[in-house]
Amino acid sequence: MMKPVGKLIVIGGAVNKGSFSETDFDQNIEKNLNFFERGILRKIINESKHKENSVIEIITTASQIPQIVGSEYKKAFEFLGAKNVNILDIHNREEANSDAMVARANAADVVMFTGGDQLRLTSILGGTRFHDTILLKYQEQNFIYSGTSAGAAAASENMIYQGSSSEALLKGEIKTTQGLGLIDNVIIDTHFVQRGRIGRLFQAVVNNPRTLGIGLGEDTGLFIYNDVMTAVGSGLVIIVDGRFIKDTNLTNINLGEPISIDNLTVHVMSMNDHYDLTTRTLTIENSQFNPIPQEK
Repeated sequence: MMKPVGKLIVIGGAVNKGSFSETDFDQNIEKNLNFFERGILRKIINESKHKENSVIEIITTASQIPQIVGSEYKKAFEFLGAKNVNILDIHNREEANSDAMVARANAADVVMFTGGDQLRLTSILGGTRFHDTILLKYQEQNFIYSGTSAGAAAASENMIYQGSSSEALLKGEIKTTQGLGLIDNVIIDTHFVQRGRIGRLFQAVVNNPRTLGIGLGEDTGLFIYNDVMTAVGSGLVIIVDGRFIKDTNLTNINLGEPISIDNLTVHVMSMNDHYDLTTRTLTIENSQFNPIPQEK
């Protein structure tokens, strides 16, 4: 399969939910633009086809409060200089199959999927003309799919849609289903650090070790282009590689019993580190073992 021409930016979600709806947005800009100014939304604009003039569609389908969420992102993008930011709230499959929505997808340089419920996202958009248009644009054009929280979780071929954090290493505690299918052989979990979800990712990977587990911390994202993932933002990205698992009790235990795993590989990425999806190798940008430049 050919590498996509487009770019993928997945974000783990924000710690501070109320940032842009506050009345003192401009006065408190330091606090309110916490992770946006850390480079994630700025990265989206810079990487897009027409920079500040790119057409950005904020898709609020996953959210129960689309008006609030959509206007927050619109305000944030506009604060960073974006000139063509629209909100697209698709409520049902009929809308997602309409000529009007397909035309807007075709005109967009960037789609930004907000947080909410990823199952709502896939059940409304999956297999529609709108979904097909986005997949095709991502494959063939200089186009950006970005998603935060639910929008990030839904980007992969398979996604986690349910599973408590505390019980996640008990057999059967996580539920997975088909995502929107922009990237294969990975599974993405979000709000990773604050909600203690590492067990969910371990179980997703032991179920099929070909799958690479990606856990995105709050205020943290991954920029994925040309099969290389680069960490952006202020927090951590956890990578779980199951290819070298030696042993597990997975098929010998009953539902609800704890899972044992021997030799699971875990990597931790922070800002500007790179992970090559082809070779499955991590390069730490600020490595303490990099050669020290010799003084002339």
